[in-house]
Amino acid sequence: MKPKFTSLSQIKAAIRAGQTNCSLLVEQYLSRIAASQELNIYVEVFAEEALNRARQLDEKYQKDPSSVGKLFGMVVSIKDVICYEGHQVTAGSKILAGFTSLFSATVVERLLAEDAIIIGRVNCDEFAMGSTTENSCYGPTRNAADPSRVPGGSSGGSAVSVQADTCLVSLGSDTGGSVRQPASFCGVVGFKPTYGRISRYGLLAYASSFDQIGILAHSVEDVATTLEVIAGPDEFDATCAQSRGDTFSKGVTSKGVTSGKSAKKQVRIACFDTALRHPSLDAGVKKLTFDFIEKLKAAGHEVEPVEFEYLDYIIPAYYVLTTAEASSNLSRYDGIRFGHRTAEADDIHEVYKKSRTEGFGTEVKRRIMLGTFVLSAGYYDAYYAKAQQVRRLIHDRTREIFKDYDFILMPASPIPAWEIGKMADDPVAMYLADIFTVQANMCGLPAISIPIGKHASGLPIGVQFMAAKFDEAALLAFSGGLSPLPH
Repeated sequence: MKPKFTSLSQIKAAIRAGQTNCSLLVEQYLSRIAASQELNIYVEVFAEEALNRARQLDEKYQKDPSSVGKLFGMVVSIKDVICYEGHQVTAGSKILAGFTSLFSATVVERLLAEDAIIIGRVNCDEFAMGSTTENSCYGPTRNAADPSRVPGGSSGGSAVSVQADTCLVSLGSDTGGSVRQPASFCGVVGFKPTYGRISRYGLLAYASSFDQIGILAHSVEDVATTLEVIAGPDEFDATCAQSRGDTFSKGVTSKGVTSGKSAKKQVRIACFDTALRHPSLDAGVKKLTFDFIEKLKAAGHEVEPVEFEYLDYIIPAYYVLTTAEASSNLSRYDGIRFGHRTAEADDIHEVYKKSRTEGFGTEVKRRIMLGTFVLSAGYYDAYYAKAQQVRRLIHDRTREIFKDYDFILMPASPIPAWEIGKMADDPVAMYLADIFTVQANMCGLPAISIPIGKHASGLPIGVQFMAAKFDEAALLAFSGGLSPLPH
């Protein structure tokens, strides 16, 4: 189904013209949620709460149109790893079944302060561990383009919530591509900011030095507008950048680049020959990517191949480091303080063991055990310390590339969305599907996935751009201006 509105500017224009209001918008989105239940997008819908808030915002607007916030008219879904006071948050896991958050994440508070409406929480891979949104205690989410296919992950619910027109924008999290890869699979825009640009306070942790809250939307314009609201320093997150940042939407409109410092017309783009000729790259994805590169060149941009010798080391290093951090972060779910507690324990040791055995799913257990192993005595130097050294090499080489180029281009995924269950017995194959997105998280870079067409199978395909740290304004302005490329 074609979305009725694909940008906040369209919604605001319709509200000004008297064609709609917040209440009608919420009712329309709730209707779409009801009509798309077979996709298993939402784990909880805040129907009555969203309608009440919409009515209050409509009254506020009628009294004084200038009094409403920047996000007035924006209906948002949030991934089930983001805390919202008084609402459940479970990370798609039995271990947190029934848990209600005592506080709101900083991003939620900032959305609400600018008059956004949160319509519900959406499905995800358990504790954001996965690339398919199949590893959830609520069952798999399905791709609206083909319900027999995965939507990607771990923010698959967020991607499909936008794709299926059940909200305008969704907040997800991105640890190794968990916003950009599902955005590519679902034909929407997916954006991960620089590490530290957005506060992680209230985000359930997977791997703390990799995790970032990201944004999924129909348009780059809405990504930029949302980023302006939720970015910036936060006293509750010591890793958050102290600079408030740019006016990210200044150089972006729904029609592309406008003007200003961010709106650089011709750019230099690096592409990795090792990526574009990688044996894992699907022929259809490869053709669409090369066709897109030719369009970039025709538009006056320079696109040049660059040697990047570490591509095949990214995935092994990433999974050593993230599982190590997960092993530490998930130790708090012990059956004692909160969450699931077994009913069949005879002593304290059995409480820990059985609660975690019953509460965690297979993929989470696999990663906790792997992380515990690489941190153990005798293996720490051989695996964890070595992976940190590889991370530094990748970071330094990438930084060198940005001395000569504005952006790095790669496919968002080597393959289109695969059938549900196809990789269930081959986790390594699923891990390798992240080969092009993980680099941005290893280096803490901003990155965006934008749709570039459809595969021969009819499935959406996206391409990814990475920029230097804290260069989101230029990245968004450039990405937003790609719609007028010659066909």
